[in-house]
Amino acid sequence: MIKFLDLQKITQNYSLEIKEAINRVVNSGWYLQGEENKKFELSYSRYIGTNHCIGVANGLDALRLIMKAYLEMGIMQEGDEIIVPANTYIASILAITDNRLVPVLVEPDIDTFNIDDSKIESVITKRTKAIMTVHLYGRCAYTERIAKICKDYNLKLIEDNAQAHGCMFNEKKTGSLGDAAGHSFYPGKNLGAFGDAGAITTNDPILADMIRGLANYGSHVKYVFAYQGLNSRLDEIQAAVLNVKLKYLDKDTDSRRSVANYYLNNINNINITMPKVKDWKAHVFHLFTILTPQRDKLQKYLAEKNVQTLIHYPIPPHKQECYKEMNYKIFKITEQIHNEILSLPMSPVLEENEMRIICDLVNGFKD
Repeated sequence: MIKFLDLQKITQNYSLEIKEAINRVVNSGWYLQGEENKKFELSYSRYIGTNHCIGVANGLDALRLIMKAYLEMGIMQEGDEIIVPANTYIASILAITDNRLVPVLVEPDIDTFNIDDSKIESVITKRTKAIMTVHLYGRCAYTERIAKICKDYNLKLIEDNAQAHGCMFNEKKTGSLGDAAGHSFYPGKNLGAFGDAGAITTNDPILADMIRGLANYGSHVKYVFAYQGLNSRLDEIQAAVLNVKLKYLDKDTDSRRSVANYYLNNINNINITMPKVKDWKAHVFHLFTILTPQRDKLQKYLAEKNVQTLIHYPIPPHKQECYKEMNYKIFKITEQIHNEILSLPMSPVLEENEMRIICDLVNGFKD
């Protein structure tokens, strides 16, 4: 079986360092808000290129806390609107609605799967307060046009950087391009922990201080609560694991790009739409996604040949049961993507013989 993502094999590359790091935490007797967390926050903020990083419990909380902080600061009010791509993972939408804000969905560009910046201005209203860009599947979603829209309409730019650690726009990393960014370190991410983990990066010291308090029950001083906050803190073991893996992130990204390059050079089935890559620094290939109207048949065919694939994602947010009361319109491009997308095996440990087998099978597929 060629696994979609062999986490065990990935972990083996750093197993000794990770075991030492975990043992260090266990032996320290300090399991929350300790030295490992401080080290990670400093290292990751330097890596991303921001002045502040706050470790939190997961990627969803990272986005929730950014908007919760803006609400507390009076920059947003309940009922305000956040523009967000229609084809994102549901966490992006949940973070908005959990704060009683309104997600305004915009179709993606079919070539990039990222928000179509030509369709943003038409949905801006007096209640619009922010644009959330989602660097989906590891591709940079930021554009100069989006930056200009934010400036012209005085909107906050929030980055969902859950899938794009190390991705670049020109010489800056995603996660440093907007006013604030949420990051996920779920185990399957390019920078993955051993459980749920996340972070927020920003250059805004007031926002960072507010988020740090909100993530600690709403408290900056023990047993004194200025806000109705959350319990969302990055634990020491996850921080220790991330401190090890962060050192190898760029090397692993190069390996992912090599896998993507192999696929692009060797898959030539005319019934399959391949990703278009113009700037390799602007894509870290969290996923390698293809489109085909025969998606389900192709997935079944590959499974029968012992190649594991996944669908990211089978049902778009606006068609989920939890949002049925919003009566969203049809999003034609979004629904096409969700009906046709298939993710091929992608990881820094995928071997060339495995890539060759995958390409040969995909090329030989006939509906």
